[in-house]
Amino acid sequence: MEKEKTLVLIKPDGVVRGLAGKIIMRFEDAGLKIIGMKMVWVDDEFAGEHYRMDIEERHGKRVRDGLIKYIREGPVIAIVLEGVDAIRVTRKIVGSTYPNDALPGTIRGDFAHISRDYANAKEVNVRNLIHASADEKDASVEIPLWFDGGELHSYKTVHDIVCFEE
Repeated sequence: MEKEKTLVLIKPDGVVRGLAGKIIMRFEDAGLKIIGMKMVWVDDEFAGEHYRMDIEERHGKRVRDGLIKYIREGPVIAIVLEGVDAIRVTRKIVGSTYPNDALPGTIRGDFAHISRDYANAKEVNVRNLIHASADEKDASVEIPLWFDGGELHSYKTVHDIVCFEE
């Protein structure tokens, strides 16, 4: 198994609730390495690039428009994580998209609670704190959208030394 890279976004609700440190700690505690991190304010054009048209095709215009509005409500912390099976491990740490379905011990299970049914009935966004690339295809599109090559860094952690050096 090779090391992978994945994108994580701490969305505006995670930032303004002061959860960034706790969220980042979960990934580091699992042995994932931060190779890029920055805080940004997202504009309409960039939000539209991140939430591509395929989201509208799968979930409808209202959902895509809501996601674009949500990611623009405040600053976002963008992070690139690296590690063995990083995408799957990250998704497990993050938990289900819908916080009320997320298991305790996951980021969404511990820090959020809104349900899809409530959000749909009230026509509000599901405030789920965080985005994580769904798979290798998404990671390969999302990482270069958020980071240029010079913003990603290589270094060794204790996990690299123990797991990858002979």
